[in-house]
Amino acid sequence: MSVLRLARTILRIGRMAAPATDAPSETAVGDQVLTGSVQVRHVDAGSCNGCEIEIGAVFGPVYDAERYGARLVASPRHADALLVTGVVTHNMLQPLLRTVDATPKPRVVIAVGDCARDCGVFKGGYGVAGAVSDVTDVDIEVPGCPPAPDDIVAALRRVTRR
Repeated sequence: MSVLRLARTILRIGRMAAPATDAPSETAVGDQVLTGSVQVRHVDAGSCNGCEIEIGAVFGPVYDAERYGARLVASPRHADALLVTGVVTHNMLQPLLRTVDATPKPRVVIAVGDCARDCGVFKGGYGVAGAVSDVTDVDIEVPGCPPAPDDIVAALRRVTRR
């Protein structure tokens, strides 16, 4: 495509990206002070993968949480925040606690989805150790089964203050 043709297309179509909405008014996240870019580690503590699909959308090209300064990382040692999904199963209790301990302070723990918040439909199950708040301090909760990507982005924007 020639440069002239590209310029004509841009002038004809106009702006394609929607402007970012204003950041949420609540920017305080507990006692944590994190601003700018935030490195996020996702932990699946025993979910049905519904929340993981939405988290994939959050960091995909449509919602693009990276434009607000949130970036997924592979190691909890490099993370500032933890996105925890699903109920905490007996098998994932110790790995979750080790991940939280490996994340340097100050850190933010975000419980994503109804299962992470209060065990959801799995409450009382024989393999369930409890909700995320039962095993570690939670700074932000995102309701929904699964939560909308907009709600997850809003929680991440509270952390990045963007």
